[in-house]
Amino acid sequence: MTQTTVTAATGSSRFPSRYVWAVLKVVGTVLLTFLGLLLITFLIGRVVPVDPVLSAVGDRASHDTYEQARRELGLHLPLWEQFLNYVLQVLKGELGKSVLTANTVVDDIKRVFPATLELATTATFLGVAFGVPMGVVAAVNQGRWPDQVVRLLGLFGYSMPVFWLGLMGLLLFYGILDVAAAPGRVDFANLDVVETITGLIVVDAAIQGEWEVFFDALHHLVLPASVLGYFSLAYISRMTRSFMLEQLRQEYVTTARVKGLSETRVIWRHALGNVMVPLITVIALSYANLLEGSVLTETVFAWPGLGLYLTNSLLAADMNAVLGATLVVGTIFIGINLLSDLLYRLVDPRAK
Repeated sequence: MTQTTVTAATGSSRFPSRYVWAVLKVVGTVLLTFLGLLLITFLIGRVVPVDPVLSAVGDRASHDTYEQARRELGLHLPLWEQFLNYVLQVLKGELGKSVLTANTVVDDIKRVFPATLELATTATFLGVAFGVPMGVVAAVNQGRWPDQVVRLLGLFGYSMPVFWLGLMGLLLFYGILDVAAAPGRVDFANLDVVETITGLIVVDAAIQGEWEVFFDALHHLVLPASVLGYFSLAYISRMTRSFMLEQLRQEYVTTARVKGLSETRVIWRHALGNVMVPLITVIALSYANLLEGSVLTETVFAWPGLGLYLTNSLLAADMNAVLGATLVVGTIFIGINLLSDLLYRLVDPRAK
């Protein structure tokens, strides 16, 4: 057997072990991150000045009732044992029972999360569809008026509080111009008209052919999604501009222009193609932030999603619901970061 054959055989035998090790490393990182998330949420539940026993039995309960509820909740156990029970409970898919709704927290989150998913996904789509081209145009026209306009819009997006922009949007488009729908997800007459399939009311209405409900839900979605999408647009356009400016200074861009390639191809194919890897991270983080940061928007627009559920739970000192929602948000961040890492390998083979 030649040396080349031996080397090839040895190299090929290393591929499975290398990929297995890479997969194990990713899985281990995700598990450790999730365990840290469980520890943080557990400690939050023990540090906040809210007594979960009083939330469950009320402040007029007798001492015996209080102690019985405390034992049923496991709060009489040592802290390490409470944490172990909490981890086992989460792994079984149990997040406790909500005091506010009297339902399990898992059922409540299944009910409200699709509304947040619908809102955040639409807002992210708007942010990407407008933010990426605006960032590219700003970079190409650095220092000229298109660049100044994009930077000014981004500055406003960063500076204005989301609740203020939502209130101003309601005042202008709903109160004065009467072109936007009232707060809420659909009109009262269209509540519970469509059967829940995906939880995304626009999708469910289209599947079932309920076009009146479809356009009503779309009408209600436009304004809150535009408010959130504007903040996503501000972030994405700014980062796209920064990435593009760096790429436009590279030698391969000059070489492509010298070879006679059109400016459109140089900018939109070569330069933009090279910023897609870092841009994926920006879009992924923006999406995750919208999923967990839509609390104020959902409150302003009475949007029945995870943000409004979390707000009401905080006001009612419903710690099971608060911790459950926080855990879901943290899990979303872990999942989206993992997904963005996988997308790297599809967009840029060098990342493998």
